[in-house]
Amino acid sequence: MILEALKALFIGIVEGVTEWLPISSTGHMILVDEFVKLDVSDQFLALFLVVIQLGAIMAVILLYFHKLNPFSPKKTAAEKRGTWRLWGMVAIGCIPAAIVGLLLDDWVNEHFYNAYTVAIMLVLYGVIFIVMECRNRKRALRLMEAGENLEERLALEAPVHGRHARVEREHTEVEAEEALFKIRDVDDINWKTALKIGCFQVLAIIPGTSRSGATIIGGMLCGCSRTAAAEYTFFLAIPIMFGWGVVKAAKFLMEGLVMTQTEIMVLVVGIISAFIMSVVAIRFLMGYIKKNDFTAFGVYRIIVGIVVLAFFTVQGAGFVIQ
Repeated sequence: MILEALKALFIGIVEGVTEWLPISSTGHMILVDEFVKLDVSDQFLALFLVVIQLGAIMAVILLYFHKLNPFSPKKTAAEKRGTWRLWGMVAIGCIPAAIVGLLLDDWVNEHFYNAYTVAIMLVLYGVIFIVMECRNRKRALRLMEAGENLEERLALEAPVHGRHARVEREHTEVEAEEALFKIRDVDDINWKTALKIGCFQVLAIIPGTSRSGATIIGGMLCGCSRTAAAEYTFFLAIPIMFGWGVVKAAKFLMEGLVMTQTEIMVLVVGIISAFIMSVVAIRFLMGYIKKNDFTAFGVYRIIVGIVVLAFFTVQGAGFVIQ
C-alpha cells in the first residue's frame, strides 16, 4: 500500500502541475504511465485519472473563492451581479465543448488517442505559442515606438505639454500592453468573446492539445490579456471537469464496481496531491505571466513532443496509448 501511495502521490503531482500550465497533461500522463503503473483494476484506473482532477478544481475554488462567490457578504449588490455575470460567461464558454464532447468523445478516443497525435499536438501548439508571442512583441514594440515619437512631437510643437509627454513616457509599456489586449480583466469578457473562447476549448478534445493551452491561445487571439485569458481558463474548467468527474464516478458505481482499500487510499492520495500542486502551479503561472509571456511554455511543449515521439518510436509501441 505504501508503494501504491507513492505512485498515486507522483501521479497527483504531475496532474496538478500539468493541468493548469499550458503544456498538456495528457502528454505527460502517457509518459508517466509507461514508468509508474498502479496495481489497480482497469476500471478503477479510468476513474482515478478523471476524479483526481477534482483536487485540481478545488484549488481553483480555494484561490478564487471570493471572486467566484456571488453570496459573499463583503460584496456590494453591484459586485454580486458582476459575479453572477461572470458565471454566465463561464456557462456560455462551456456550451461548445459540452456539445462536441458528448457527440465526438468516443470517436476521438478511437481515432486520435495515440502517442503520435499527442506528439504532433504538443509540437504544433508549442509553435503556435512561440509565433503568437513573437507577433505580440513586435506589435508592442511598434506601439511603443509610435508612442515615443508622439511624445517627441508634443515636446517640440507644444512645450507646455512637456509634463504630459513625461507622463506618456512613464506609461508607454503599459499603454502598449493595453493596446494589444483590449480585455484586461476577466470580468470584462462578454458573451461573444466567451463563446469564441469556448470554441477554442473544443480543440482540446484532441489529445496533446492542452485544454488550458487552447483556451489561453483563444483568449489572447480574442483580445484578452494573458492574465484574463488564464483566469477565464481556470474558471471554465470548474463545470467541465467537475461534471466529467461526477459522470465517471456515477458510471463506476452503476456498474456495481467496488473499490478495494488500496484503491480508496490511492484515490485519496491522488486527489490531495493534485490539489496541493494545483495551488502551487496556479500561483506560479499567475505570477510568471505578469512579467513574462508564454514563449518558454511553447519551447517546453516542443521538447516534450519530441521526447514522446522518440520514446514510443524506440519502444515500437505502434503509437497506441493503452
